[in-house]
Amino acid sequence: MYLVEDKGGAIALMLASLLFLGTWPAVLTMLERRGRLPQHTYLDYSITNLLAAVLIALTFGQLGDSKPGKPNFFTQLAQDNWPSVLFAMAGGIVLSLGNLATQYAWAYVGLSVTEIISSSMCVVIGTTMNYFLDDKINRAEILFPGVGCFLVAACLGSVVHSSNAADNKKKLAASTTNYKISSYEENGSNVANGDLENGPESSQKVGKAKAGTAEYLIQLEKQRSIKVFGKNMFLGLVIVFFAGVCFSLFSPAFNLATNDQWHTLKDGVPHLVVYTAFFYFSISCFVIGIGLNLWFLYHPVLGLEKSSFGAYLKDWNGRQWAMLAGFLCGFGNGFQFMGGQAAGYAAADAVQALPLVSTFWGVVLFGEYRKSSKRTYILLFSMLSMFVVAVGVLMGSSGHRKN
Repeated sequence: MYLVEDKGGAIALMLASLLFLGTWPAVLTMLERRGRLPQHTYLDYSITNLLAAVLIALTFGQLGDSKPGKPNFFTQLAQDNWPSVLFAMAGGIVLSLGNLATQYAWAYVGLSVTEIISSSMCVVIGTTMNYFLDDKINRAEILFPGVGCFLVAACLGSVVHSSNAADNKKKLAASTTNYKISSYEENGSNVANGDLENGPESSQKVGKAKAGTAEYLIQLEKQRSIKVFGKNMFLGLVIVFFAGVCFSLFSPAFNLATNDQWHTLKDGVPHLVVYTAFFYFSISCFVIGIGLNLWFLYHPVLGLEKSSFGAYLKDWNGRQWAMLAGFLCGFGNGFQFMGGQAAGYAAADAVQALPLVSTFWGVVLFGEYRKSSKRTYILLFSMLSMFVVAVGVLMGSSGHRKN
């Protein structure tokens, strides 16, 4: 079994996790904006998310011989460790619920703001819990200022969202009704996707709406699968806060699964190694994700179209992207847990700076904040700068777990 033994290796895993966990939401957002039903997307995503955990368990979890107190993956499957297994599965359940909720929140609130609010809640609640569960192995004088940086960044993110929403309102008010109707009918529903499919130059073609304009926003609304114009944005915030609570609980649950701080295992039974815990964690995540989305196929929420399992099987439009998102999320979570086992789960929560990555993709792929006001750009730069500080400070608080 492969174990991360040094602080440098743990930080490298956290950085890779940060990139992966910040990218997969952008992929799912892209599919929703292209009109693919989120139920179809999440079913594909769930399959490869579980496959990533299986691959990690069969490779890193089986490398070399078992060590005292650190059995290999297959050896541990037969051991009496069900209390820890249940903690791992509980973590998978809340993560799956959180991920499922954010898939709808992205449409209502936006990719950047959804990730900022949910990640900040995860850091403030989850990191504090992990600090005490880890017997304070992280340096508090560094860790909690890092938590404070996330709070400041979250506040800035809320102001960014408010400023950008005001900018969009002005754009829509200045747009003519004739353009709203005729532009969409003449050019087809895919015009809103020019920047996503054909590159930035596509927005310069005749009949293509440029990202950041009112026409782009209108055409995007007609194309996307989750319609948000005229909807109550408060609903979106409720979904985001629900997701944030779920995200704040999954890492402490995983921490309890691998370190048994509450002494639920029988004497002589080894703690769950990170790979075994992640396997059970991902199984419960898979079951919840598949079960709920099969239900949503026939009983859709938020005004989505009704579908069926047969329609899902025939829907190959964007399936490869949904599966890529599952791999990214699966390996991202796995790397986070591997780094957390070595350096402390509180420090590993630095990957919750993933809005830094998600905002980058939001700007590059979706034209978020394009043609916004100078005030919005200043606030956006301030928010991203604070996130850079936050992730650096949390990583700097890394300790070393005693074996």
